[in-house]
Amino acid sequence: MKFSMRDLQVHADNLMTDDFVAGGPRVSDVNGYSLFPGFFDVHVHFREPGFSYKETILTGSQAAAHGGFTGVATMPNLDPVPDSLEHLKVEQDIIDRDAVIDCYPYASLTVGELGEEIVPIEELAPHVFAFSDDGRGIQTADMMKELMTRAAAVDKIVCAHCEINKFSDKGYIHAGNYARLHGHRGQNPESEIAEIRRDIILAEQTGCRYHVCHVSVAAGLDLVRKGKERGVDVSCETGPHYIVLDDSKLLEEGRFKMNPPLRSSEDRVSIIDAIKDGTIDMIATDHAPHSEDEKDKGLANSAFGIVGIETSFPICYTYLVKPGHITLDRLIELMAINPRVRFGVPFKKGDFTVWDLNDKYAVNPDEFLSKGRATPFTGMEVYGRCLLTVHEGKVVYQADDVEVTE
Repeated sequence: MKFSMRDLQVHADNLMTDDFVAGGPRVSDVNGYSLFPGFFDVHVHFREPGFSYKETILTGSQAAAHGGFTGVATMPNLDPVPDSLEHLKVEQDIIDRDAVIDCYPYASLTVGELGEEIVPIEELAPHVFAFSDDGRGIQTADMMKELMTRAAAVDKIVCAHCEINKFSDKGYIHAGNYARLHGHRGQNPESEIAEIRRDIILAEQTGCRYHVCHVSVAAGLDLVRKGKERGVDVSCETGPHYIVLDDSKLLEEGRFKMNPPLRSSEDRVSIIDAIKDGTIDMIATDHAPHSEDEKDKGLANSAFGIVGIETSFPICYTYLVKPGHITLDRLIELMAINPRVRFGVPFKKGDFTVWDLNDKYAVNPDEFLSKGRATPFTGMEVYGRCLLTVHEGKVVYQADDVEVTE
């Protein structure tokens, strides 16, 4: 199939008007194919510097482009951790050299993500997307309150991986029927709920803009919902895997292990309801690649984390839009508009992606551009194939059967 770049840019310009964010059309028809604004993921792990055997800025951004993304925010669990301007520069230099899309780095909240010493927030703030110790919860209220107070003073969002260790029981899958029946150590969902509850109160007290990462449990969503009703400046995300899978779908394979874990079927239904009623503001993948060896040790011993940036739109389109849970416009709001609006990322008319929504296929990780292959979606039938992704007017992903002319 053939596309004219000039024609595509006209469609993109006509789509991204002043009415676009306020509720105008979010999709443009291009001869039967669908043009969307480039997606934005606020939660990815591109592993560089420090862990380039898992992923690099280059391979991660190429995978993102394959998934229709023209912007991402990269989490700080790196080596060195971006907890100072010197350490941040190491990551930023790689981004400037290798990224094929926009990659915005997070800074950590604490030095080394150890939860003990606060980073120089005021110094880092102008140079980072937001602050997070993702992968680790902030364990004490006093520490989180001080972090929020300082982040509020520089108008930066605190993004929290909500997990209070004393409640987690050192679990690695949900403390549900599967864990009990198969002898696994279950993670009590109170570990997630307790930090969400505490942090929303602290956000209300400090005036901090607060974002909850990868919400997986119904009670946590209820807390976010009630916080919003009280006027707390809180937002949240969930991941595609929490939308379509629960612990009844677990297999004894590392590709089903992530943190937070897949929860109960009731939690999964609550997540869909929270997407429908607006409690959930955005979809983020928590794309977290590992080596094959790290993910080949079963549920108990594999590393936490799955890949997802190349399957996010097809999974959500197939299991949210096609069954009628939400409209396609709402999905674009969740994947392209809300992330940028919440975090103050500018829209670019030269950033768009073109999809064939009628293409049906089975997810095959051998076709991924990411170094990671561990996905719980292997073999699942989905609709939606990315044909083209354009960033700042330049083609950054092009399917083999697509030709682009001037």
